[in-house]
Amino acid sequence: MNYTGTVKNGVVVLPSDATLHEGAVVKVEPMEVDPKDDAFLAAALKVTKPRPHWAGDYALNHGHYVSGEPKKA
Repeated sequence: MNYTGTVKNGVVVLPSDATLHEGAVVKVEPMEVDPKDDAFLAAALKVTKPRPHWAGDYALNHGHYVSGEPKKA
């Protein structure tokens, strides 16, 4: 069973229908990762930069732009 809660004043608040017995061991993982808290993401963000000169559909049609394959829809 998985429950999604929110942090309010430093305490994880679970939905009212969450049924956990007293003393249950739980694991809490943030759903959102702050890049400054993750060493890999922080390093990646330092070396990445916007590519405004690339076509908007570059990811979908990279084969077309690199080697002349037909464009995909």
